[in-house]
Amino acid sequence: MSKFTIFPAIDLRNGRVVRLEHGDPERETVFGNNPVNMAQKWIDAGAKWLHVINLDGALDEAGAANWAALPAIAELDVKVQFGGGIRNLDDVARALDAGAKRVILGTVAIEKPELVSKAVGKFGKNKILVGIDSHNGRVKTRGWQRDTAMNPVDLGKEMKERGVKTIIYTDIGRDGVLSGVDVGATVQLSQVTGLQVIASGGVASMEDIRLCHTQAEHGLVGVITGRAIYDGGLDLEEALQSITPA
Repeated sequence: MSKFTIFPAIDLRNGRVVRLEHGDPERETVFGNNPVNMAQKWIDAGAKWLHVINLDGALDEAGAANWAALPAIAELDVKVQFGGGIRNLDDVARALDAGAKRVILGTVAIEKPELVSKAVGKFGKNKILVGIDSHNGRVKTRGWQRDTAMNPVDLGKEMKERGVKTIIYTDIGRDGVLSGVDVGATVQLSQVTGLQVIASGGVASMEDIRLCHTQAEHGLVGVITGRAIYDGGLDLEEALQSITPA
């Protein structure tokens, strides 16, 4: 991965491209029925990576149509990081075999942290990401439906000890509502844990991209953008060009 990466998000429910507000399944907006076409749109804008999430899996549903979309997207000229409902090593292997370059572990980092160690040991730290999703300073799991007593810093430190190199930090309160990225908290998480962090949640405009990019030397290695590029508030091609050295 280059020093800083913008990841267009493709969130899938039953094979459709959607966005949720605050991760709430009842507050869903559908942006298309063809994930491959959507992926190609972001590739045409210059994306080198895509952030593809099986929301059905995260919500403990099968997500068969979403799994079916993964190899088709991965065949395109792009790298894919894939997550949502990855609960065991077989799921990790399945995603990698389907073409994902990296796999995101979320709920299992809390419920079965030893599995993270095994995944890093088996597949390598460059292929395993951990998603830390937080609301009001507490980590949430199971598609953001279940609260935990863990805070992001403590979980991040444990993941670092288990061999993790990079995490995705999502501020659930900002996700899907264009309220701006909490850059300060994201950078602090990197500094305190020693992890590389990809910011997620709240991207609204070019200003968010610029702010995140200014912290590339301080552990903020990328940012995920979803609703802003779907609603048109952020021009992905312009954003990608803004972080590319002349």
